[in-house]
Amino acid sequence: MLQIDGVVLDEHLVLTAQGIDATGRKQVLGVAEGSSESEEVSKSLLQDLIGRGLVVERARLFVIDGGKGVRKAIRSIFGTWALIQRCQVHKMRNVLEHLPERQKAWVRAGIRRAWSAPTAGRAREQLRTLATQLRADHPGASASIEEGLDETLTVIALGVVGSLHQTLRSTNPIENMQGTIRRVTRNVKRWRDGSMVLRWVVTALMEAEKKFRRVKGYRDMPQLLAALDATVGVEALDKKVSVA
Repeated sequence: MLQIDGVVLDEHLVLTAQGIDATGRKQVLGVAEGSSESEEVSKSLLQDLIGRGLVVERARLFVIDGGKGVRKAIRSIFGTWALIQRCQVHKMRNVLEHLPERQKAWVRAGIRRAWSAPTAGRAREQLRTLATQLRADHPGASASIEEGLDETLTVIALGVVGSLHQTLRSTNPIENMQGTIRRVTRNVKRWRDGSMVLRWVVTALMEAEKKFRRVKGYRDMPQLLAALDATVGVEALDKKVSVA
């Protein structure tokens, strides 16, 4: 599975891709520099990974923060071979930004209850009920809940539970890597160009890799891979056959 996220350094946006293999070990896979998390910058990153051996026609889970450019690039290149999990931490933050302070606690609790539901169907029902309750007084929050709703439930739909569910429900594993980039580069006062940015970022990533550990819940990775093959793989192969 892959996690993709961006970090801003001055006027430069650096997208990083981190992989988690079948044993739960994290690996830095690649970086791409641009001015935003656009579809083209995201495609550049993904095409570079493919050029270095990443297989397209294989069931794969992508965990992203919800950026439209990244999502479009994944869909354009990987099609139905990819399942996308939207970061629940980012989604929660986006919803709460549309609410006054007095409303945030009960909405936060309602979203958390939904995301703790035993099935994606039940979680979807609870979230839609919450969106309906908010629609009249807080249409922005309601729309934010409904936007990309199913992609916030992907790991639940795959039957991922326990520690591995906590790992994959957000981009937190790659956020730790981004934190290393910010720490290593914080004393740079002037960025001359994109090449300088990339050199510093790569240096930071090499340092971050030294501290990588297997993700929590890694023993359940075989079940995740089997679930991906049973859903994404079948869907992608059926589509391929129907087009042929």
